[in-house]
Amino acid sequence: MHAATQARSRNTILVSAADHDRLSSLARAFLDRVPDMAEDLLAEMDRARVANEAALPADVVRMGSTVTLQDPEGSTQTVTLVYPAEADIAEKRISVLTPLGTALIGARAGRTVSWRSRDSRVLSATIDAVEQTRRAP
Repeated sequence: MHAATQARSRNTILVSAADHDRLSSLARAFLDRVPDMAEDLLAEMDRARVANEAALPADVVRMGSTVTLQDPEGSTQTVTLVYPAEADIAEKRISVLTPLGTALIGARAGRTVSWRSRDSRVLSATIDAVEQTRRAP
């Protein structure tokens, strides 16, 4: 497990049963292609508290959520968490199989998440708002 994921493991994350099953399967399918990211996602699913979709609070990041983040310098960005096939950085659709995507899944508004950048820096941002834009299948 990577340091950013280890640091995050102190915080409880919530995922729906459907997201848990689909994301666990996705991570296993990607173990050969992107082992570090797949292993981090599997670690997140292993520690997640699984809940019924209807029981998840509205401010929990799930697949399809649009998330407003604020970095420590005060800059904000809005991204939507998606599956790899739907990812498009120009449209601010971030794959769950990226360090930021894995850090976001299951976190709640108000939480600060950390992830490791491609150049190995540990980055962080606070989740200002979570909007449920569509229901994940």
